[in-house]
Amino acid sequence: MRFKKALATTLCALALSYSTANNASEFRLPDLGTSAVQVLPIEKEQAIGEVMMMQIRSSSPLVQDPVLNEYLSALGNKLVASANDVRFPFKFFWLNNKAINAFAFYGGHVGVHTGLIAQSDNESQLASVLGHEIAHVTQRHLARRIQQAKDNSALTIAGMITGILATVVAPDAGMAILAANSTQAALSQLTHSRKAEQEADRFGMQTLQKAGYDPYAASEFLTKLASQVRFKNKPPAFLLTHPLPDSRVSDVRLRAQQYPKRYVPSSEDFHYAQNRVMARYHLSKEDAQAYFENTLRTSTELDKSHYEYGLAISLLDQKKYDQAEKIINKLLKLKPNNLFFLDVYTDIKLGQKKYDQALSLLEQKHQLRPNNQVITLNLANTAIKAKMYEKAEQLLKVFLLEKPNHVLAKQLLTETYELSENKAAYHESRASLLSHYGAFMKAADEVQKALNFIEKEDEIKKLRLKALLTKYRGMQKELAKL
Repeated sequence: MRFKKALATTLCALALSYSTANNASEFRLPDLGTSAVQVLPIEKEQAIGEVMMMQIRSSSPLVQDPVLNEYLSALGNKLVASANDVRFPFKFFWLNNKAINAFAFYGGHVGVHTGLIAQSDNESQLASVLGHEIAHVTQRHLARRIQQAKDNSALTIAGMITGILATVVAPDAGMAILAANSTQAALSQLTHSRKAEQEADRFGMQTLQKAGYDPYAASEFLTKLASQVRFKNKPPAFLLTHPLPDSRVSDVRLRAQQYPKRYVPSSEDFHYAQNRVMARYHLSKEDAQAYFENTLRTSTELDKSHYEYGLAISLLDQKKYDQAEKIINKLLKLKPNNLFFLDVYTDIKLGQKKYDQALSLLEQKHQLRPNNQVITLNLANTAIKAKMYEKAEQLLKVFLLEKPNHVLAKQLLTETYELSENKAAYHESRASLLSHYGAFMKAADEVQKALNFIEKEDEIKKLRLKALLTKYRGMQKELAKL
């Protein structure tokens, strides 16, 4: 029930945003036409994707980790650059979930479970799954579902979005939700058809090869999943929404043979990202330390820096700052601009309360890469801890000009205003953050609180906040009509 209410709320936001943008009196869901493009125009597909993303932010364990986000976005966009029929920018995000899974939905949103990188044997395997999901979006497989469902009166568009969203994020839960209510029409929305999977396999492999990864990794990954089906009662989450008939593995293997076999080593960043996930999201602090210490003893790899990095994180998270610092200083000497190392270095210095040392290094790096999210957000966070609130505010405002929907940056800016006791700015910033999650009534309350702290003579600020208040209250009125 909560899930449906939240979706209804965010659909209202979508309605109002389109009314404002298009000067229309009301928002209407698209009429069902005769093709995917007619069923769901590109701009409305993007808007529905934003609605679904709001719901995921408010109800799912998103990983707000700038280092991992930077890696995933770089990998994903490298694949997008080699894909066909790309109509809009893609957005990639992590969910903290140990299951092997990834999913894509309207508007180029691609979610990846941390379990996928943790259990990938190499970067090409991870890239093969992303390429497959990108193909589902570029070939508009979800848009085609609306066309197929257009004559089914039992399945509303909102209901279908609810089913898709519940299922792609948590396949087991989604199956249970729809089975409890069960209509066959709703259940039919859960899985991609065999034809859609074949198409995504074909286009995904082309993308994988063009981007410079090993096309054979796609069949390796499917073979790995197929073996898990044989030895487990419960199939991997990925297979609940991506069916795996016996012929699919062999089809993908045969398709890969069209390309020359080549060895594609995984990037250093893949190994750092994988071990960061293991240390911070999949193992307890103590277990992570034991795991990396044992791996460092037994591994025959020439370069063990990624395991040392994982060990440094496990020590940091146990507040063993001096031990972690020895490792990270050694790594930084070898690669002084590595974002993974700089992030851990910053956290160590914050734990030691040596803010000046962190600020000194990060300011140097910020001059070289002025709006990089890892460096900028670490620098702003350090400034907050050092009570340099004006510096933090300036950094975050400039950063948000380029990335206005960056949730972590908004959270840090809100914290900055709170700690600096700038109450009007704090409540306004908090309202913006709440609206990002679709909580419009609470956002309106925060704007009202902000108005209480505006000086009487500051008419411009009052007018701006009153307009914002009207906007959020309008969203709430639309909700009441449902």
